[in-house]
Amino acid sequence: QVRVVESGGGSAQPSGSLRISCVASGNSYVSDVMHWFRQAPGKPRELVASVNHFGTTLLADFAKGRFTLSKENARNTMHLQMNALEPGDTGVYLCNLVRIHPSAGDYWGQGTQVTVIG
Repeated sequence: QVRVVESGGGSAQPSGSLRISCVASGNSYVSDVMHWFRQAPGKPRELVASVNHFGTTLLADFAKGRFTLSKENARNTMHLQMNALEPGDTGVYLCNLVRIHPSAGDYWGQGTQVTVIG
């Protein structure tokens, strides 16, 4: 069973920065895609950013120009650097690993809270 654990959340002021990380147990595989979702109270869960095994990233429009996603395959870890934070970025950020090979799986972490208050 793959375990996914987030870390690094906290509080920041508007225009501040936070870095959150996600580590998945075991090896990284070519088919792996890792995602960050966020969930704000009363709002639907939304995709923030994705990265595949080769380091190709995809950012939601609201994240472009402010957030940077990176991945370390050797440690099966991804980092989301969030700059120019806005109150609307507040929510629980959830890490999701989707794998096809060698065995299919869809793994979620418990989430890390990000709060932007001014």
